[in-house]
Amino acid sequence: MKRLDGKMLMILIVLLVALGGLSLASMTPQNEIAIVTSAAGKNDNGYNQSAIEGLAKVASQYNVKTKVVETSDSLTVPDALKQLSASGTKLIFSLEYDFDALINGVGGSKPLAEQYPNTTFVVFNANPNVDSNGKTKFKNVISVLFDVHEASYLAGYLSVYVNENLKDLFDTKSYAFNLDKATNRNLGFIGGTASDGIQVFSYGYMEGASLAAGEFKTKYKYTSKYDAGFGDPTVGSSFASSCYTAGANIVFAVAGNVGTGVTSKAADAKRLSIEVDANKDAMQPGYILTSVLKNTNVPVEAISEAFMKGNISTLPSVLSYNLNSGATGITDLAIISKYIKPSGKAKWEEIKAKVAKVSSMIKSGEIKVTNAQAGEKFNPSKVPNIIYTLENTFLAK
Repeated sequence: MKRLDGKMLMILIVLLVALGGLSLASMTPQNEIAIVTSAAGKNDNGYNQSAIEGLAKVASQYNVKTKVVETSDSLTVPDALKQLSASGTKLIFSLEYDFDALINGVGGSKPLAEQYPNTTFVVFNANPNVDSNGKTKFKNVISVLFDVHEASYLAGYLSVYVNENLKDLFDTKSYAFNLDKATNRNLGFIGGTASDGIQVFSYGYMEGASLAAGEFKTKYKYTSKYDAGFGDPTVGSSFASSCYTAGANIVFAVAGNVGTGVTSKAADAKRLSIEVDANKDAMQPGYILTSVLKNTNVPVEAISEAFMKGNISTLPSVLSYNLNSGATGITDLAIISKYIKPSGKAKWEEIKAKVAKVSSMIKSGEIKVTNAQAGEKFNPSKVPNIIYTLENTFLAK
């Protein structure tokens, strides 16, 4: 058979495209990118959903095949990672806090990162990819860290200033705040697990609250729970209810869908909550003070872009997103600002200016916030104005 020369081949391709027999897209190698969600699932209104939205943008921009996998009792994170890698997926974002099989291997098996050296694995909220000497173990693992300790610090600082000025800021007839200073100097915090990925929020929140409490020459009680899981809103509702009953006006939730229960209870009780991951301030307008942002779409888009352009090997093994990155911080407070009464506008602007100043001090390094994700340990001396109990088991270690 006579071979087609290059010119004839190109003419044939153009004809096939014109006739619908071949698409140019079908000739592009399909490098599949996948996300393995955390236990909260793809519809968590935040952490997972933000990453999935980022992946959808990548799919549209680069015409790349993508997949979202939700784990369950019958499909564990290691199983999902192994199945995806074995099927040829070259880039996998793993959003669950589960790294053992990937980095160390389990059940006598080699680490998945070693078994599948041609797959790049991206993990979040910790850097497990180091040996006992702190050296990187696998070149095909990228750890993504968000400086949410800094954003949580701002949320803690803001919480105390709002709590100290409730009567001046809000129309108290529209709320049911506890205005008794003897009992309302109490902040609630609920987390999904006692892990570095949750503790990093709690450390920052307490430290920011302690700074503000010191400026008022007072102390705040810290009521907390660290085993809420991520799926059951009733757990959040029950915890928030107990906090509000004990006098707290503000509860911070870092627990996926459990947080939905907290914000719902805040609306029912006519008090305040703080959400996490995405900007959820509009979910219960007027009852969510702010959201501590962890915009997972930002690293998903950036890493996927590097992958599609063939530059992923140039990325560092650890990517950190700070307050300047746009991937973390607190919201612009636009929603809650609508509920500040006219006579409280000046005080509200004063408080926002104080928060902005603290943010600048963090960015400049003048304020150092404990970062559990980086292995930093809790230091009680950094929260002299916070009263916590042995219920905070990780703090008691």
